[in-house]
Amino acid sequence: MSYWDTPGKSDEWYTPAYIFEALGCRFDLDVAHPKDAQTFVPADRFLCEDSLSQEWSGFVWMNPPFGGRNALEPWLDKFFAHGNGIALTPDRTSAPWFRSAWVRSDAVLFMPKVRFIRPDGTAGKSPSNGTSLFAAGDRAAAALSRAARKGLGILGMPLPSSPVLEAAE
Repeated sequence: MSYWDTPGKSDEWYTPAYIFEALGCRFDLDVAHPKDAQTFVPADRFLCEDSLSQEWSGFVWMNPPFGGRNALEPWLDKFFAHGNGIALTPDRTSAPWFRSAWVRSDAVLFMPKVRFIRPDGTAGKSPSNGTSLFAAGDRAAAALSRAARKGLGILGMPLPSSPVLEAAE
């Protein structure tokens, strides 16, 4: 997650437990779970390798490897094609991938900077930007709304496309 925290040492950054507590839900599948690691993800099943080539089912949690430029796009494409879950990404509203994800989502929760967890269990430094959760489906949108009411972040709802809105442009 925070590559500036330990440059070159690891891509592994785990989502803190308080995020899942605020969401108040359980997932059927974590699609980007680290291999041989304990995390706080409340999921029944975990995909640890080749997740993009495997079938996803049920209500999914996705905190994908952020990698280099545009590395999130294939993950977000598969996530929105699946249409049922919550995806964690950096809050980069100016990036083309973010704008594309925004219009495909049912809700987005903008969170303050998150101190992600290192593989050794210690908290890393805060990244330089916030973090967003994207909802795909009603169950995910309800979880983001619940988390917003608990103070986890600010909830945004993409406007549906309509002739009235398009005429105003």
